[in-house]
Amino acid sequence: MGYQVLARKYRPQRFADVAGQDHVTRTLMNALSQNRIAHGYIFSGHRGIGKTTIARIVAQALNCRTEIGTAERPTPEPCGTCVSCTEIRQGNAVDVIEIDAATNRGIDEIRELRDAARYAPSRDRYKIYILDEAHQITDAAFNALLKTLEEPPAHVIFMMATTQPEDIPQTIRSRCQHFSFHAVKFDDILAQLKMIAANEEVVAEEAALALLAEAGDGSMRDALSIMDQAIASAPVENGRAVLSSAQIRELMGAVPNAVFERLLEAVAAGQSAELMEQLNLLVNAGHNPSSLARQMVRYLRNTLMAKLGGAETELLQISGDERARATRTALLFTEEEITRNLQIVLRTFDDLNYRQEQRFHLELGLLKLIHAQRLLPIEELLSSVGAARPANMALRPPTTPVRPAASAAPASAPAATPALSPFGPAGGGWGSGAKMESSSQTGSSASPVATMERAPAAVSAFQGATPFPAATAQATGFASGETLTEGALAVAPRAAVAATSLPSIEAIRHAVGCALVEGGHVSAAQLLGAGAWALDGGSLRIEVSGMGKKMLALTINAAAEKIIRQELQRLGAPSRFLVIPGEGAAQSAAPMATPVAGSIQEAALANPLVQRAREIFKADVRSVVDLRQK
Repeated sequence: MGYQVLARKYRPQRFADVAGQDHVTRTLMNALSQNRIAHGYIFSGHRGIGKTTIARIVAQALNCRTEIGTAERPTPEPCGTCVSCTEIRQGNAVDVIEIDAATNRGIDEIRELRDAARYAPSRDRYKIYILDEAHQITDAAFNALLKTLEEPPAHVIFMMATTQPEDIPQTIRSRCQHFSFHAVKFDDILAQLKMIAANEEVVAEEAALALLAEAGDGSMRDALSIMDQAIASAPVENGRAVLSSAQIRELMGAVPNAVFERLLEAVAAGQSAELMEQLNLLVNAGHNPSSLARQMVRYLRNTLMAKLGGAETELLQISGDERARATRTALLFTEEEITRNLQIVLRTFDDLNYRQEQRFHLELGLLKLIHAQRLLPIEELLSSVGAARPANMALRPPTTPVRPAASAAPASAPAATPALSPFGPAGGGWGSGAKMESSSQTGSSASPVATMERAPAAVSAFQGATPFPAATAQATGFASGETLTEGALAVAPRAAVAATSLPSIEAIRHAVGCALVEGGHVSAAQLLGAGAWALDGGSLRIEVSGMGKKMLALTINAAAEKIIRQELQRLGAPSRFLVIPGEGAAQSAAPMATPVAGSIQEAALANPLVQRAREIFKADVRSVVDLRQK
């Protein structure tokens, strides 16, 4: 007999020899031992994982002439030595008919099969039909087989193997027992390759066998076919073939994953020139752009799995060295960034299939990875807007409901100021210009609030703004020089503004700000309070500085616009208004000067929480507002 390829030479002949399909072999052996044999089976799954092999083993077990429980056959496994087992293994058994349904798919062939099935087996116990690639059979042929499959003769058993069970009509599937095969695990393939290498007296590196197992992609037959080819091309030393990882990569045209690790390191560092130089070396070495993109997709997928489950996760079907490499790359990116990079490379791979200049499109796709690193997440933008609060908008409750003169004595506020932590939800996201306010309350007194800003980052447009000027304090019941606060705005007596027949711009500004704070739009109130208000014909024009159109639209959203419009109608002011970005940005205030000994500023700077925050965020204290009750 001539040379036999490894996939056939090491084809399993017993249920115990089948790797990775324990759920199938266990069920079939129990059915054989209990004599619960179905008349129809469907074996579905990935290519090269044992569907037809198990069908042949079942055929041997059913027609084996050795009784179960004897010394030669203690289990339902076929004995492998009797005439029936030998003939089935060699493929020349009279009563086991294996049909390639890809070529015998028509209604005439199925009619012949149906007519032959009526006759009893020539010698064995069962007449068994194995239909390989059963999904190729036409619908008309399946309909011709339907009645026979539903009520076959007692001596006939049908076994259908397919990679696409969804293409088999439901009427056929409902009449058969369906077994779904799993892809063979990486470790199972690697163990089989090691055993075969030892039997074939092949000297193989661990990394080389791992590459073969990974190339099999869940298919034992594919891995054995590649191993057969690798042995044929391997150098021979002392009469034994030697398999190395470099030789196998060259054979498969694969690029070492260390190359993709360097590519992604360049992406993480934003080094466009280095990325293009590495790609140029690969293309000049003869690697196909489409193949490079496909391998990079696989590497990014492994990187994502390492990010999600760590280096030891079962989601990674690769060797230990490759697990460590994927884990190192995963440390360079966040989960969102890896997902975005994978989407970009997948889209690039799809584009390469119908593009003429594949190299240019691959270069463009890799450059997109670097450009995507520079994008600022929308969450960070929104959190930085919500975190910004100027010093003169520090929270303080109103001292009196209404008072006509600034000389009136201040009354103590009944409500205590809520404590805010720079590390809690009130801190929001610390983006550009983000500020932090903290206060702690013990008994009847509270420690001062320290308003801090990051330095030297860009300062928010809200800094230095006086949202509701002191000029309107007299009209609204606030003494001149008092700071209008969020708590004050929430309860401000806007009825005083509405009482005037022609409210001033400043009065309108204050009333709108109060309404926005009551509606929960504090950022919008701060932004409009810092703007320049003017009547332009029959509409109100509000110009704000230091903010672009996109950020302006996020802050003054539809809900805020509705509140503004309703408040303008209540005041009798023009209900039409326009908020536009102005020119220039608010300038950042200088850090606070050295505080006087014994002052409240010195006490705030000595607070451990403030000192820790300054160290973490590299911030300067701009001002300190005393929120303690008078």
